[in-house]
Amino acid sequence: MIESRAPWRDPALRSAFNASITLGLAIGVFGLSFGVGAVSAGASVAQACAMSLFVFTGASQLSAVSVIGAGGSTASALGGALVLAARTGVYALTMGRRVRGRFGTRLVAAQLTIDESTAMSLAQDDPVAQRAAFWITGLTVYVFWNLSTLVGALIGSSIDPVTFGLDAAFPAAYVAMVWPQLRSARGRRAALVGSVLCLALVPVLPVGVPILCAAL
Repeated sequence: MIESRAPWRDPALRSAFNASITLGLAIGVFGLSFGVGAVSAGASVAQACAMSLFVFTGASQLSAVSVIGAGGSTASALGGALVLAARTGVYALTMGRRVRGRFGTRLVAAQLTIDESTAMSLAQDDPVAQRAAFWITGLTVYVFWNLSTLVGALIGSSIDPVTFGLDAAFPAAYVAMVWPQLRSARGRRAALVGSVLCLALVPVLPVGVPILCAAL
């Protein structure tokens, strides 16, 4: 998957390796909050873990659990999750030119194509470092996200998320993901229009549907 250039001998690879591992560990910890929230919303430990293993799009998972936990319908939760997950299709078009390999390798790469792996890859100038950053970030996030989901799901039934402040982790995660987009005028306009639309529809539509409309 990654060329034979050793990261400790190549400055570009070493920098990509260190940054990718650090980001992967940091993002992976959010899986703890997801595991707790999923079980608190009514999912079993197995269901929470299966969602992280096979869906593996943090924003979509958090969205679905948040909607269901607030009393929204399964259709609303699924619709919002699918809208958020659609962005990975755009990422795939970009990464398809950078990540090479056989069909099986590309299938694995498709599962690891997320915000963080794409961003870390595009941040590199060297083609080899781009591929290394993609694989290292994607694999690190995947492993730690699933491990922390398991831990969170196991303790989710024995603790109160509100007591430990874990209920705030979902909106905090969204703010962290959206914040970089506010640097551009287009991002600020999109945030303003989406916020106004969502708030206007909250009194008249079921839980989760206003978020769907705002995302569209």
